[in-house]
Amino acid sequence: MINKVKYVLFFLFLFFIGFFIGYVFWIFSELPDVKSLERYRPFESSIVYSSDGQVLTEFFYERRKFVPHHEIPDIVKKAFIAAEDIRFYKHPGVDIIGILRALYRDIKAGGVVEGGSTITQQLAKMLYLKPERSLTRKLREAILSIQIEKKYTKDEILGLYLNQAYFGNRAYGIAAAAETYFGKSYKDLTIAEVALLAAMPKAPSAFNPFKKPDIALKRRNLVLKRMLEEGFITKEEYAFAINVPLPEHPHWRKFEAPYFVETLRLELESKFGEALYKNGLRIYSTINYALQKKAEEAVQRGLKEIHKRVKPQVQAALIAIELKTGYVRALVGGNDFWESQYNRAFSLRQPGSAFKPFVYAVALLEGFSPDDTILDSPLSFPGAVKGKLWSPKNYNNEYHGEVSLRKALALSLNSATVRLAHQVGIKKVVEFAQKCGLSTKIHPYLSTALGASDVKPIELTSAYSVFATGRRIKPIYYEKITNSYGTVLEDKKPEFEEILEEYIVEQMRELLKEVVTSGTAQRAKELNRDVYGKTGTTNDFSDAWFIGFDDELIVGVWVGRDNHKPIGPKEAGARAALPIWIDFMKNAKPF
Repeated sequence: MINKVKYVLFFLFLFFIGFFIGYVFWIFSELPDVKSLERYRPFESSIVYSSDGQVLTEFFYERRKFVPHHEIPDIVKKAFIAAEDIRFYKHPGVDIIGILRALYRDIKAGGVVEGGSTITQQLAKMLYLKPERSLTRKLREAILSIQIEKKYTKDEILGLYLNQAYFGNRAYGIAAAAETYFGKSYKDLTIAEVALLAAMPKAPSAFNPFKKPDIALKRRNLVLKRMLEEGFITKEEYAFAINVPLPEHPHWRKFEAPYFVETLRLELESKFGEALYKNGLRIYSTINYALQKKAEEAVQRGLKEIHKRVKPQVQAALIAIELKTGYVRALVGGNDFWESQYNRAFSLRQPGSAFKPFVYAVALLEGFSPDDTILDSPLSFPGAVKGKLWSPKNYNNEYHGEVSLRKALALSLNSATVRLAHQVGIKKVVEFAQKCGLSTKIHPYLSTALGASDVKPIELTSAYSVFATGRRIKPIYYEKITNSYGTVLEDKKPEFEEILEEYIVEQMRELLKEVVTSGTAQRAKELNRDVYGKTGTTNDFSDAWFIGFDDELIVGVWVGRDNHKPIGPKEAGARAALPIWIDFMKNAKPF
């Protein structure tokens, strides 16, 4: 009987030994290769810069900017060691003494007040393991920590931890945390500030200074006390830091040029996908920050004046494109992006008389000259409804008889323009407009000559480059994109297509200059330099335009209401849109 018991116990012992060996083997077989840390690169925000060096925004899933460990200030490292792992430079990845010390303090306090995980263990958990509570996970964490310590230096491990840690409020890593909580670089943090950040990774929600300031302050001061006890700071530094107030609000990265940034984001997302939000791209946009601010200010001032005359909720869009490159230098898509993200620069609106230059350009191509004449008198054509006539009328029903093309465009005479479109062929006008870059449906009806077909402000503005230079330009939103190491991934080149010969361009410039010198845009003479352009107004004053250019920029301004209702009585392009254009162009020099 005794021998049988011995055999049973012996076999049980062998079974448990085998089970334990198998268990350990299974744990090791499931461990990831820590060599992958050599290729470690966490999700990193992509940054958008203006052409004059201003940061416009960041695109991210996790707001983070990777910082090499050798760039992290010593005081930052000491604060986290004091808060998380005081024996960091002494243990091999797992700290038995630290575990016993934490257990003693927990028993003394009657609850969990200190954990025994090292910084290396926390890094292993963040990078490789699921956040489950189990003996298996703790064993894997310990084994991985020892392997990491054998492969990498302490400073490398601490640097990886400080780049990976989550600090709450969507901030990952020390660089993003410094910007989110204090609006400054991690290199400029004070002792009180680094102590607060060191206090947070343990429980970002519990120690959130914006929601739980009392708890956050207590935790920060505990870190400061530990820094003092370890000799990381002096008594004088401690006395000062402990009285520093907590930050009161997060420093979110504000969208500069928000309508432009959103346009850029949509274009880049279709090209780069998820990489846009996690690969730390550096995007060098075409926006000139100084010019963008002037554009936003001009729109605000212009709408403020309009709202003195009519009911509010009038919107405006402004697009400024550099003629020699196609670079979009300023873009405003509405009154306030934070109230409405709808971008009017890409909306569909009737251009009114701002479409007329396409008719006159075709006439020049057909052999007309600016001084040739066309009859400006009442006329009628078969309408869309059988048996009914369509009779375009001039503004205020005033007609001028035989007029030159120069005068007809300058005064924006509807009857003369429709008669001219009929003579050269409206289909030719439609084809030419499409050749200039209008991608929307342009109907081959004579009413199109007066701007009855919808267009996008961005396309109508860029199409005017044909009148300015003879070349169709494609709007470009960024100059180049690099990775975080500075390697160029894409270098954007201007795209042009020759449309008009030089002598036609000179004639079109004559016609559009006449609009300013003696036509509907005479107010623009106050700029005291050569500018060219065309006003546009729809019949019911629901859309007001001015598209114009000088030798450097082509600028389009649209004014209207989102619901297509009239802006107000007599709110024509010369009254509603042109003042915004002039205001911007006054301040756009020098560019």
